[in-house]
Amino acid sequence: MTDQSLALVAGAGTGLGQALVQKFQDKGMKAVGLSRSPSEAEGLDIRTCDLTDRDAVNATVAPLITEFGAPKIVVHNPAHLVIAGFLDTSLEDIEACWRNMVLSCATLAQCTLQPMVRAGGGTFIVSGATASLRGGGKFSAFASAKFALRGMTQSLAREFQPSGVHVVHTILDGIIDTPRSRELHSLDPSKMMKVDDLAEAYWQVSQQPKSVWTHELDLRPQSEGF
Repeated sequence: MTDQSLALVAGAGTGLGQALVQKFQDKGMKAVGLSRSPSEAEGLDIRTCDLTDRDAVNATVAPLITEFGAPKIVVHNPAHLVIAGFLDTSLEDIEACWRNMVLSCATLAQCTLQPMVRAGGGTFIVSGATASLRGGGKFSAFASAKFALRGMTQSLAREFQPSGVHVVHTILDGIIDTPRSRELHSLDPSKMMKVDDLAEAYWQVSQQPKSVWTHELDLRPQSEGF
């Protein structure tokens, strides 16, 4: 086993996920991203994995734990966005949102939380959204999964924080600045959330002392109304 601390980022796609892998790597950690799609990111260790398949996740994570020890930081960051009127939203869309966000979180947690407890703790962060708090029109599939994800995170915090695992739910209340979001939204990029700034916020919350743990952290641009 090496002395390098392990950080895992599930949902390590272009944008926040890869920024998190880069941040943890820059901090000297063995940072590994898990992504359902192959990645071409240079200089980052990102492995293709079906996050809804417990056996696949365990097959990827277990050897890392053997080599580097239990992860010090785990981030659950997958998203599956469906925007459609409820009557135009298929049951397959609803299930896909649930599987890609809620089931994947349960799978990741079952593969990492027990080793973290045995190792004395760590930080488990779940990325939420505005839809974690309120369901907007045409967001029934997405919001229902985000609500469930928030509830799961609250339960995990109450169960595992006494054992030393800091469980955090972040509410990303705004548009993340990525090439894709610039295509979709006619919004001034200066009013978007920068992935490097978000990654720094995740890092800072992972370093909080036990006497002042944050469970829910809401992040938004200065210009965003709330």
